[in-house]
Amino acid sequence: MPSTKRRNTHSVEASLWQIRDTRPELGIVLLSQHVETRHSVELVSRGRFGYMLKDRVFDVDDFFDALQRVAAGGSALDPEVVARLIGGRRAGDPLASLSARERKVLALMAEGRTNVGIARRLWLTDRTVETHVSSILAKLGLANSEEDHRRVLAVLLYLNRP
Repeated sequence: MPSTKRRNTHSVEASLWQIRDTRPELGIVLLSQHVETRHSVELVSRGRFGYMLKDRVFDVDDFFDALQRVAAGGSALDPEVVARLIGGRRAGDPLASLSARERKVLALMAEGRTNVGIARRLWLTDRTVETHVSSILAKLGLANSEEDHRRVLAVLLYLNRP
């Protein structure tokens, strides 16, 4: 099944995943008006992809450098996106210790997905999702309790993060 069916994304992102699945050798530089960190890091980490803000085009040297890196099989991530990513992991951020995959699992939990639903969405086994959820709960310091629902508390931390 193509990636576009397993990801719940905007049409541009779905198109990018479809291109990546069908033509992985193709370099792509996406120009965006907005800083978007959630999917940009995952795309950049696979190589042959650049995510730049449209304003970066005016700095011709930086823009051409990004194009050359992507054409050579590398990646390019706009400095403002990098700054947002680094700034997003401040001390005191309860989610800072979570891996990218754990944050994705937690985001799907926040959407109300069950473990089975998360597994289908991310193409993982149910057991792998259970392992991620257990790790999330442990990293967030949410111990077993008869009075609290740890999954709900984790989602509340996610929704109320700084």
